Amino acid sequence: MKNSIITVMKKEFTRFFTDRRMVLTTLLMPGLMIYVLYSFMGSGLSTKFDSSKEHIAGIYAEHLPDSMKAVTESGMPVEFHDVSGEETERALESLQNTEEGYDIVAVFPEDFDAQVAAYDVTSGTEAPAVKLYYNSTAPDSQSAYNMMRDFLDTYESALANKFDVNPGEEVYDMATEEDLSAQVFSMMVPMLLMIFLFSGCMAVAPESIAGEKERGTIATLLVTPVKRSHLAVGKIISLSVIAILSGLSSFLGTMLSLPKLMGEQENVNAGVYGMDDYALTLLVILSTVLVVIAIVSIVSAFAKNVKEATGWVTPIMIISMLLGVTSMVESLCKTEPVWYLIPLYNSVQSMNGIFSMEPDLVNIIVTVIANVCYAGIGAFVLAKMFDNEKVMFSK
Repeated sequence: MKNSIITVMKKEFTRFFTDRRMVLTTLLMPGLMIYVLYSFMGSGLSTKFDSSKEHIAGIYAEHLPDSMKAVTESGMPVEFHDVSGEETERALESLQNTEEGYDIVAVFPEDFDAQVAAYDVTSGTEAPAVKLYYNSTAPDSQSAYNMMRDFLDTYESALANKFDVNPGEEVYDMATEEDLSAQVFSMMVPMLLMIFLFSGCMAVAPESIAGEKERGTIATLLVTPVKRSHLAVGKIISLSVIAILSGLSSFLGTMLSLPKLMGEQENVNAGVYGMDDYALTLLVILSTVLVVIAIVSIVSAFAKNVKEATGWVTPIMIISMLLGVTSMVESLCKTEPVWYLIPLYNSVQSMNGIFSMEPDLVNIIVTVIANVCYAGIGAFVLAKMFDNEKVMFSK
């Protein structure tokens, strides 16, 4: 059995790697084109997050002055909460953790109104400073910060620049580099990986099965002493390796160009992930490729030629793209293990958890086991199809 499967794999590898044009278009071009495309897109793209239009900003203020009551009286959608001491620290921690209702932590000087009234612009001394802490990964927090900053700038100008907002080089954005990177990668990478893996599979599987049916060479394979089940397993394994190489090329192009796509943001850094994160991602990718190759191979076996196989696979690829979008919609991101029995969806959500830096090992294990089982079922179905003369010799 082992020798038969290896023989089939060698045949597929020889067919693929001796075709220079196929190697160029399948392995090298995807990553290169993605890098060039995303780099150009990033040069003219500015990412903007919009907060909820009806959201009322929760502002936790220390030493809140009476003058700030004008903010709520002006009709601005804000709600102030007085805090002090340990309450301020807890509010800052909640803001960093993006807890709902914590949009800004504002620290005013004691007797702010009196200090502003007594401050002499010509004295050369430091003006009273207002500190606004926010979290740029939360759209509502970012929007609230922009609103309050604009209000205070206007108020400051009306008072002849008697106080400053966020002075000096202190960091007021409570979002860490890990938070920003996790937000970007968890939203985009799962969907992109699904597209790349499907593209890689579509580039090799239809040609390997439907192409051989179209050329008539499949008949030669079927009359050899190799068991048809071994032929099916050998094709799935060899095609999976080639598809992974193609997906890896696209993945590298994406990871290298993503900072450019995000407008050269310094805080978007793939270095926040460790080897264990990449190992889990690779495990999910390997199991996913087995499923995708099994699906595409079965469709290709039904098709009469490469064109027909590609036409049938395209709607399945679109479905996988829609499943990839679920990583961007929080309400569609499920955590119960039963959801991770759904093929393709489970891979997207597992990768979403990994890139969110919140991997659930139970769900990842369920995903890998389920994918391997589905791939095994696919290999069994493909072997049965190879045994069916009507299917394999249809014209």
